[in-house]
Order: sequence, then structure tokens, then C-alpha cells
Amino acid sequence: MQKRISTIPFTDTPEQHEKLLAVIESLKNEKGAVMAALHKAQDIYGYLPIEVQKEIARGLDVSLEEVYGVSTFYSQFSLTPKGKYNISICLGTACYVKGADKVLDHLVAKLGIQPEECTPDGVFSLTACRCIGACGLAPVLTVNEDVYGRLVPEDVDKILAKYTA
Repeated sequence: MQKRISTIPFTDTPEQHEKLLAVIESLKNEKGAVMAALHKAQDIYGYLPIEVQKEIARGLDVSLEEVYGVSTFYSQFSLTPKGKYNISICLGTACYVKGADKVLDHLVAKLGIQPEECTPDGVFSLTACRCIGACGLAPVLTVNEDVYGRLVPEDVDKILAKYTA
């Protein structure tokens, strides 16, 4: 699945920017600094907006293409912000065979976003993953740390209601 770039405007606080600059400065002369800088930047911002990637490229004196290439290659990096509640639906074999695609379709319709996007109000984000290791509960999704299994599309409404109440 191709990573999406956020359409939500990037906001940066002076504190976040200062932390990012300190991270870049501490990694300036290290081999493999791009990966470490991206990890720390994602810890600061929660995701890797293009503005942050440009700052890392500039500060480490590497191309933006290299930074972007690393950030899009590794699955632990996100180019989109996560909502207060991150919904991750498993599309691994067991879940898919048992109807995870239909559950995902219902989530997309209810939230009005695609996987790797965040609702404009920042409440929900949606991620499609390959396996979360709960095959016996297939199909399964998580909302932050909460696990929901043996789902049918109609379960989505009740689950979302718990987080919007």
C-alpha cells in the first residue's frame, strides 16, 4: 500500500522546532543519521510532514530524495498525522478471508477517510496493517490499545460510538 502525504496543514511549535534542530545537530556527523533523525522527529511530531523532512535533509546535508526514500520505505514511519484514536485494521490473510475488507469499507464510509488518513477534526486516523498477531479473533481491529475481534461491518458503528461519546 502506497503511503499518503497529509492534506492537513502542518503546524509547528517553537518547542518542537527547537527539539528537531537539537536532534539534527546531535546527529550531524554520524553515519546512518537519516534513520535516527526520522525516528526522533516522528517522536516529536507524531508523523513526518514534508516540512520536517526538508529540515532534516538541510541539516544533515543530504538530499530530500534520500530522506523521503527512507521515510516511505520503512513501515514504522508515517507521513500523515495520527488522530486521537488511531484505528488499525488487519488485512492479513486470516482477517481478509473472514471479511476484514468489508469492515474496512464500512470504516471508510463512516469516517470519510482512506487508510493512512486522519479525519479533519483530528479525532480518528485509519491504518491498514498486514497482521497484528490475533488471527484467532479474525477479522480484528485496534483502536489505540483496545482490541476488537470477530467483527462484522455493523460492529463498526458501536465501536466508533464508544470514542465519540
